[in-house]
Amino acid sequence: MALTSSERDRYQRHLALTEIGAAGQEKLKAARVLVVGAGGLGSPAALYLAAAGCGTVGLVDCDRVELSNLQRQVLFDSSGIARSKAEAGRERLASLNPEIRVLAHALELKAANVRALFRDYDLVLDGTDRLSTRYLINDACVILGLPLVSAAIHRFEGQVMTYVPGRGPCYRCVFPQAPEGGVANCAQAGVLGVLPGVLGTLQATEAIKLITGVGEPLTGRLLTYDALEMRFHEFRVARRPECAVCGDAPTISEPRDPAAPPTGTGPAVRRLTAAALHELLRDAGSPAPRLIDVREPYEYQAGHLAGAINIPLGELPGRVAEVAPAGTTVFICRSGGRSLAACQMALAAGVPGPVNLEGGMLAWSAEIDPALPVA
Repeated sequence: MALTSSERDRYQRHLALTEIGAAGQEKLKAARVLVVGAGGLGSPAALYLAAAGCGTVGLVDCDRVELSNLQRQVLFDSSGIARSKAEAGRERLASLNPEIRVLAHALELKAANVRALFRDYDLVLDGTDRLSTRYLINDACVILGLPLVSAAIHRFEGQVMTYVPGRGPCYRCVFPQAPEGGVANCAQAGVLGVLPGVLGTLQATEAIKLITGVGEPLTGRLLTYDALEMRFHEFRVARRPECAVCGDAPTISEPRDPAAPPTGTGPAVRRLTAAALHELLRDAGSPAPRLIDVREPYEYQAGHLAGAINIPLGELPGRVAEVAPAGTTVFICRSGGRSLAACQMALAAGVPGPVNLEGGMLAWSAEIDPALPVA
């Protein structure tokens, strides 16, 4: 697809990059990218993809704009309250770049419609906040052979990874399965408004790299971001031969909706404040909880809770057998994001009711022991 004179003016800064140039920009013009979830993550991702000149951008979202969205969902403004997110987002992107095609899909993604929707796109970005939808998107991309850039956020931390067919693990390899409702969403746990902007921009970066063939994508790597400390951590992750969807003998061959959650209390990620954990550790009448610190060794060595076992997050999938199957297991990191991911891994491995230390070691240092160093 040759660039028009107007497009050459619009994308001049891309054309000046030898790594992209006219050939890369033409690839962007021909690309068809689907953004699932026009919320905190999807907003910045879609804006940058549209600005970059992705020829077709699709937005999937069945919700309407609410006032509480505007703290982080920069695709919308106050005039869009009560409007369809997909439609309002389409208008905003079309206004930003009238030279691209923007499609609004105001629907709830289900197994019944995911194939028909995804087959019209080359690449998918997952910006959803429901675990069940993340698994549906992942499975559909694996089955259809589509690249996927997946991100998630929690309070002050986020994570992002990229799946490329035949080149690395999928989302289900890293997080085999966790029950819906086991992890608090943004409305329950809160989220720093700018956090999804960082992760959504990273998703757009990955998408542009995949389309143009520039650089190395996050395949086989889980990248986490800690906004409080302004730190990134990278964890190597491997494809699991026993993965239910991309493994050697997959048991999932068609996208499927999650089974209805069981009634009553099932396994879930519990949240524990630093003060509550302190009381639990001091209670001589109760069995002591098992403490698993998933930070890197240098962080652990700088300062940790007495009795805590160091299993870095990147090593946890291969060492989950070291986590006791009974009793209370509390996962700990610096500010709560990595330990939440560890809880999801533990749930998938059958560890009942893993506990996340909310706020991590930073909360412990602030509330319980200011003398304890936190790297």
